[in-house]
Amino acid sequence: MRSEPVVQVQSLVKRYGTKTAVDGLDLAARQGVTAVLGPNGAGKTTTVEICEGYRRPDSGTVRVLGLDPVRESAALRPRVGVMLQSGGVYAGARADEMLRHVAKLHARPLDVDALIERLGLGSCGRTSYRRLSGGQQQRLALAMAVVGRPELVFLDEPTAGLDPQARHATWDLVRDLRDDGVSVVLTTHHMDEAEQLA
Repeated sequence: MRSEPVVQVQSLVKRYGTKTAVDGLDLAARQGVTAVLGPNGAGKTTTVEICEGYRRPDSGTVRVLGLDPVRESAALRPRVGVMLQSGGVYAGARADEMLRHVAKLHARPLDVDALIERLGLGSCGRTSYRRLSGGQQQRLALAMAVVGRPELVFLDEPTAGLDPQARHATWDLVRDLRDDGVSVVLTTHHMDEAEQLA
């Protein structure tokens, strides 16, 4: 059990032109599940993209697993799983092909077939990403984020567009990750999701 936060954000500011997306945010996420809760447009995605190293802050400090996510990205990336709100998958790749490719990039991946079954992706495995429904795309992105057995996983609105059954399967997977010692930072605008998981 880690005593220090897995994510430490202090005085974070991010602007896009004249619009301030994040204004002086302090956040500490400890081992377990942390929900970043807020309405659309509140800066949740910007915050996690900075923590993932995809965006640079205008000011403030960010440490993820004790590392700077921009300057020390090479050391951090093998330890972190990321589920983007959208994108990150080749549009023409088949779902099973993409997941197996990502699994091969890791030393000790989860069993791909079991993950496909658990997230209900078996029927769409041979379908290209661009032809998947929004919910299927979400479940594939979740599978890609966790298949490498990360220490920490960022999930950006992981249940957006999912039907109730898929939503509950996602919640169960997040709980299992937590029980296995994986830290999870998830964004959501659903209070019930935050209450159930964090």
